[in-house]
Amino acid sequence: MHSVNSVVIMAEDRIREEIITNFFLNTCQLRRRMNQNDLYVLGICAGAVSDGADVIPLTTGSVAEFYIEPMLSCIGDVDIMYHFSHVLAIPAGYTPPTHLPGEFDSRVKVYEVVDSEFPGYVYLVKSCLLTECVDDGKYNAVQCKRLIAANLGPDDDHWRHGPAIAYSETIAAIPTDCYNLRLAESHQSIDAVRCIRCLIWPPAAADWPTRHRSYGWPDSATVDRVVSNGCDVVGVAHHLSRQDEWTSKCQCRMSFSRAEIVLLNSWMPSQQIVYHMLRIFMKSKQLKAADHTGAGTISNYHIKTLMLWASELKSRSWWTDDLNLVRICVQLLHILAVWQTNARCQHYFISHCNLFDKL
Repeated sequence: MHSVNSVVIMAEDRIREEIITNFFLNTCQLRRRMNQNDLYVLGICAGAVSDGADVIPLTTGSVAEFYIEPMLSCIGDVDIMYHFSHVLAIPAGYTPPTHLPGEFDSRVKVYEVVDSEFPGYVYLVKSCLLTECVDDGKYNAVQCKRLIAANLGPDDDHWRHGPAIAYSETIAAIPTDCYNLRLAESHQSIDAVRCIRCLIWPPAAADWPTRHRSYGWPDSATVDRVVSNGCDVVGVAHHLSRQDEWTSKCQCRMSFSRAEIVLLNSWMPSQQIVYHMLRIFMKSKQLKAADHTGAGTISNYHIKTLMLWASELKSRSWWTDDLNLVRICVQLLHILAVWQTNARCQHYFISHCNLFDKL
């Protein structure tokens, strides 16, 4: 009788999983037109440029990473990174560039990115001043006195959210005859992160483009695109450095937001849905890391890292054959549990960086 009951329970579980899978597959449609978040971000970016400031904004986070639009929104805060056109970062030991993209000014301050004692965390050292020649458009470098710069984070801890300035605004209603959308007034949270642009893929992640990938994800074209976008440096210190007055003000972190946008947009719809499901589960259950790790709440970045590794280490058939979104989520959560037990969450881009050692 016990075995019969087990079979019945398994069959019922399978039916429920199929219902949930079909629901998500049928409701998570592709985004066919701009929604309210898109319009809001577009307005912020246009405002930054029209104000005459030498600011180059980039939409990051959920708005940029998701191309699905489920019934329960996968979009949280609006995340924007911005860099100034007169500042540039290059890895330590690299020769200053002689050509720059058109977004940069004719005079550009260059900072070298120097590794700190913590993988993924760096210092910015003032290196030289680039000046564009009128004749040929090339930049000449004049060496400067080498000084370690203060990081880029907000000074007021009240507004600090990691490297971001966190604030909120009320978005006015948008008439439907303008955009063919019915958008009511709403309250929007914004994370604005100042960064310094680095056009070169960082040496700390040098093995990422060439490491062996058994299942061909990401493909070579996607890898090339990621590498060509370089990275950014944002102003936040390692948690062990925040008690020290000097390092808390000078230490920065490497950001791979540009790479993540490209990679997540190369996912299959089923992978984006799984990522969405895991994020919702993580937020609703307030997942905690294992006690012995000294970790706090599991963050979106841990879930993103889990998904990036799974996308690379699992075959395409694992994601598509006999598709069961619930079982995929359960298996991935089991992997996360193993990571917690071992107190090891390897950064997707920087192989010797453990994301659990910062919690």
